[in-house]
Amino acid sequence: MLHRQLDNESKSYLNRLKRHAFVNGIDLVCLSIHQDFVSPDEEEREKNIQHTLRCLEIASEMGIPCIRLNSGRWGTRKSFDDLMAHRGHEEPISGYDEDDAFRWAIDSIEKCLPRAEELGVVMALENHWGLTSTPEGMLRIKKAIDSPWLGLLMDTGNFMEDPYHKLEMIAPYTIFVQAKTYFGGGEWYSLDLNYKRIAEILENVGYQGYVSLEFEGKEPANEGVSKSIYLLREAFHS
Repeated sequence: MLHRQLDNESKSYLNRLKRHAFVNGIDLVCLSIHQDFVSPDEEEREKNIQHTLRCLEIASEMGIPCIRLNSGRWGTRKSFDDLMAHRGHEEPISGYDEDDAFRWAIDSIEKCLPRAEELGVVMALENHWGLTSTPEGMLRIKKAIDSPWLGLLMDTGNFMEDPYHKLEMIAPYTIFVQAKTYFGGGEWYSLDLNYKRIAEILENVGYQGYVSLEFEGKEPANEGVSKSIYLLREAFHS
């Protein structure tokens, strides 16, 4: 589920969504949220911490055991189109460097840990641009925060170059997987991913969690999603 697509946060609305998922046999396993801890402005970081805490509460209310977490990014490329044109790379804000950004992100996530543990909702840090554009960046944050309430979310399509080596690096810490497919071509780019190889990477580290389809192709959903589900089932059940 994507937090930005919720109509509202009222208890009655959330309960209707939970019931709708249940009667249709759908597990609600991750609430994907957007927040950004890369800012020199302490008030801005605090606003994003409070947003994360609220989303932990929403997940708990809906029985969702995990939220997708972002590290954040500098925002020096003002559009996502421009960011993608530069393969996810952007320069730091003038006067600051990556050490500052990692410190902000780590401190902010640490402030959310007690509430995550209290509610029983795990935070899964995704390779979603910014500081987590590289496996080294993801591991820097995870190794600084030695808590079972923070794990990594493997998005198979967000390492655009040499993906398999990078996926291997984060696999031991992965607690949730979003598997991208691109039937019909992607919006910004397409990757021809070998899912049998990815399944082996996960199997080799004993991963037993969910693999969630994230379809990003331009084919009609009734065709592209069906092809994607078949592809993933063949790869992970062979």
